[in-house]
Amino acid sequence: MAAQQAADTVKDAVHSVAEQVSHLTTDDNAPAASDNAASSEGKKLLDEVTGEHVSKSELKKRQKQREKDKAKAEKEATKKPPPAPKRKAGGEEEDESKLNPNQYFEIRSRAVKRMKETQNPNPYPHKFHVTYDLRNFEKEYGHLKKGELVEDKIISVGCRVYNIRTAGENLRFYEVAVDGAEIQIMATNGYNTSNTPFAEQHDILRRGDIIGVKGFPGRTSPKKEDNPGELSIMAQEVTLLAPCLHQIPSEHYGFKDQEQRYRNRHLDLIMNKRTVQTFLARSKITKYVRNYFDNNGFHELETPILMKNAGGATATPFMTEHLDLKMTLALRIATELPLKQLVVGGINRVYELGRQFRNEGIDLTHNPEFTTCEYYEAFTDLYDVMERTQDLVEGMAKEVCGSLQTTFHTQTGETYEVNWAKPWKRIEMMPALEEACGETFPPGDQLHTQETNDFLKRMLKKTGVECTPPLTNARMIDKLVGEFIEEKCINPTFITGHPQMMSPLAKYHRNTPGLCERFEAFVCKKEIVNAYTELNDPFDQRLRFEEQARQKAQGDDEAQILDEGFLTAMEYGLPPTGGWGMGIDRMVMFLTDHYSIKEVLTFPFMKDEEQAPKPKAAEVAGVEAMPVEGIAHK
Repeated sequence: MAAQQAADTVKDAVHSVAEQVSHLTTDDNAPAASDNAASSEGKKLLDEVTGEHVSKSELKKRQKQREKDKAKAEKEATKKPPPAPKRKAGGEEEDESKLNPNQYFEIRSRAVKRMKETQNPNPYPHKFHVTYDLRNFEKEYGHLKKGELVEDKIISVGCRVYNIRTAGENLRFYEVAVDGAEIQIMATNGYNTSNTPFAEQHDILRRGDIIGVKGFPGRTSPKKEDNPGELSIMAQEVTLLAPCLHQIPSEHYGFKDQEQRYRNRHLDLIMNKRTVQTFLARSKITKYVRNYFDNNGFHELETPILMKNAGGATATPFMTEHLDLKMTLALRIATELPLKQLVVGGINRVYELGRQFRNEGIDLTHNPEFTTCEYYEAFTDLYDVMERTQDLVEGMAKEVCGSLQTTFHTQTGETYEVNWAKPWKRIEMMPALEEACGETFPPGDQLHTQETNDFLKRMLKKTGVECTPPLTNARMIDKLVGEFIEEKCINPTFITGHPQMMSPLAKYHRNTPGLCERFEAFVCKKEIVNAYTELNDPFDQRLRFEEQARQKAQGDDEAQILDEGFLTAMEYGLPPTGGWGMGIDRMVMFLTDHYSIKEVLTFPFMKDEEQAPKPKAAEVAGVEAMPVEGIAHK
């Protein structure tokens, strides 16, 4: 144990000596470490911006860069701010012109909706007071010289915008039109008298919009000396009256597609002057017809459109149902029978200008709905009607066209020079057919027989003329007439001497048995008038109707039916009467040089077309419908 204690004592002594040596070493080295740290810190400088210690060269580099940045910033601060980009003349509209129709429609609809919500402005005001007829503008102010103004003459006009030109923020030019008159509107901030700022008035306007303009007449003063200036209205105030939500076609390309023109007649009228002129000429024609008959002692009366029996012509009617009375009715195909009943009643000079409806095909000269004028005059005959027809049509051509010489172009490119002056040429039907076929036809009183039917079939085969079934005598003769006589009628021509069995409502010929006193007037190979010495014998009339019934039984759907009401009226006595029917649409075609009837009908009948659904303004703009309570018809 003693030995063990001695060993521990020696171990402790060694450990104590080692610790002392360790402390001595540490104390001796401490001053040297401190000196090295101070030396290292002495080589780096403090960057007061970042709080970092960096070398002297790095600090100088940083300070130099900061001085440069400061000088640049001060220089930029002293510069004037760049001007706002100027609006390019017509820039917004140029951008809109690149949109497709649906995109334009949606953007424009939303813009108009915002106007409706804010009423700034109201895009659909109730009224704009027009004080001047623009059709007189050129005549009254065309004498103004370059730069001349009439500031004391303030006028207000309503018009449609066709083109817009922008020259800076404070100058706009509008090309507008109304009632066929075209004029330029010059709008400048210098003339603006409205409380609405100039830009707010004009930035919302687009091509196709209807606007109201208040201003004074003047002629512009362009810088070029050789430019005489444009006769204009100097606008003081421009008001949006009805925005156009759709892109209208550009003036360069126009609106020429026939199918689309007929289906969108409103746009056709907006874009095409000739369409407007055609319908104005149509209005002139109907007005002239009415004036002619009114001035000659006739009375215009209206007859029913819905009839139990559609008679008075050879055609297939439209049928309809009267739900309450449980009756099948027909739309009229002619006004002849009721007008003649009025003559029976003592109205000796009567006419009606109105619509007829025939369930037939559509082609260049036929439309299911069309306009005729029929007149009946007691105590006259076919020859009186011929004279009246020539007088009326000659005067009409002079009134509408300003001349009796007109030009007509066919679909195939033929050009017809038409002379409307009387007297008109007359052609007897049967002698003309004999000359064309090179054979003598059966006598008039045999034209209804089976033998004549066989003869006519042989004539068709001989001449190579085709006739669709049923091959009745009337249809075959009519086909031969169309091929050999009508084709020669360029100037107005009367074709007379029709077989009785082709004319169930015409009086028999006073000299030739089997024929009747009837004429058809043709121009440019097309019929314009059909006229008779009217049949006034009720016994004969019943037999004619029965013959028509026989033809109907043979399959001729267009044959007339027996009308007991008309026969009963005739039994009270129809005086000797002359009368005719004129196709108004045909007359418009010839006097306005249109070979298609669709060009002269405001809204011609069109087949359905398949097309993708178009966006609706209310849906696009999110406009909700207002509740409306219906009121029963009184």
